[in-house]
Amino acid sequence: MTQELSQVPGFLCVDHVAVAVKPGELEQHVAAYQTMGFTEIHREDVLGKDQVREVLLRIGDGPNLMQLLEPLTPDSPVSKQIEKAGGRGGFAHVAFRVADIHAAFQYLKANGFQILDAAPRPGSRGTTVFFMHPKTTAQAAFGYLIEVVQES
Repeated sequence: MTQELSQVPGFLCVDHVAVAVKPGELEQHVAAYQTMGFTEIHREDVLGKDQVREVLLRIGDGPNLMQLLEPLTPDSPVSKQIEKAGGRGGFAHVAFRVADIHAAFQYLKANGFQILDAAPRPGSRGTTVFFMHPKTTAQAAFGYLIEVVQES
């Protein structure tokens, strides 16, 4: 590696854990998390290539969020993920927050990480994001999708 990971790309915390929810079940899931004490802080239909309805729930008073994703179309990547899981919802990805999305993108790309987006792009709630492939590097296939997020 060219630099220490503690310096670049500036990871700060887990932003959210995303869960795929089968079509028609989003409100039931929101209610269950609210019963656990989570607080809904954002709701948005994310169009473009994502095609999902998103609900973000804050966990306690900290920065960590739970993201529920309900596909809006059969072509949504979340629809395809649910289909691959035998029709069940469940874990979709982990998102890590960074201080500088462009520095993180360049650093990870230069160090052999498989990035799915051509460049950082607009995400929900005014964020900027990019995704990394589950087979992240030649040395370590993490086995799950990673989203990198910078708050607006």
